[in-house]
Amino acid sequence: MENTSERKTEHIRLCLEEQVNAEGIRTGFEKYVFRHNALPELNFDEISLKTTFLGAPIRTPLLISSMTGGSKLAGEINMRLAEAAERRGWTMGVGSIRAAVERDELAPTFAVRRFAPSIPVIANLGAVQLNYGYGPEDCRRAVDIAGADMLVLHLNGLQEVFQPEGNTSFGGLLSRIEQVCKALPVPVGVKEVGWGIDGGTAKRLRGAGVAFIDVAGAGGTSWSQVEKFRSGDLVRRAAAEAFADWGIPTAECIREVRAAVPDAALIGSGGLNTGVDAAKALALGADLAGFGRALLEPAVHSEERLDALLERVEFELRTAMFGIGAGSIPALRNTARLVRRE
Repeated sequence: MENTSERKTEHIRLCLEEQVNAEGIRTGFEKYVFRHNALPELNFDEISLKTTFLGAPIRTPLLISSMTGGSKLAGEINMRLAEAAERRGWTMGVGSIRAAVERDELAPTFAVRRFAPSIPVIANLGAVQLNYGYGPEDCRRAVDIAGADMLVLHLNGLQEVFQPEGNTSFGGLLSRIEQVCKALPVPVGVKEVGWGIDGGTAKRLRGAGVAFIDVAGAGGTSWSQVEKFRSGDLVRRAAAEAFADWGIPTAECIREVRAAVPDAALIGSGGLNTGVDAAKALALGADLAGFGRALLEPAVHSEERLDALLERVEFELRTAMFGIGAGSIPALRNTARLVRRE
């Protein structure tokens, strides 16, 4: 497990220093524009970002996506992210808690509840670990470590293929996910890590009892690109280039999944950088808009830089809502002013 901790630190370094974005594929948000409303008939200062997620009231529809944990640096980043999320009312996800489940001394790097007493917190484990001896008790342990309100199981098949120490036994995984959904006392969700979830897969997950789905579509970070820089296997390093444009664009995922499972809670993440991106994700059908690597550099740098970025995203979201005459998140989600470019 020392290797797991080292891997988390290496992932942070690579995401900060190397070109790990997907290449040749975009999020799909660029295909949509808002039709401007010159007479919005509302006051900018009265625009509300309040909404609900899984029935719980939240101050914003914005999420700090699961990123890291399991090392000293990762713990410091999680602390700063959690404190900022608490100040601004963002939901907070943590990275895979597997390392802490197996090594108690790493638990503090994921224990964000002490820094964020009032916001929703999402614990995180790799779904494939359910095929490597993990069960509901380990999932409960992950929730307890983070002080979380819910658990997300991430699907990262391609990353595991390119990861030198990857776990690639994904057979029969849906039934194991169903067992966790039935056993845990908190909502269980499923997310991708940057290649997207399609409508058909979403239906299967919903049928297994999954409460929420984070599409984590393509167009942002590509984990085959990240693992390319870690691999000493020349075949895998070369092959990773063939998958630089792999995946389903985020905007397409949101539309498909919302149509396929209209009753499921839905998170739109994958390559979001601005509040306008968030507005488009919400208008396409997401309940929350998730930001990941865009927050990593400011979180490493300083509390002030991180706060400034979160504030900017909120301001951009409010401004987009003002520009189409949507004074609330329900109004934004029901707008007819998001149109596909010709």
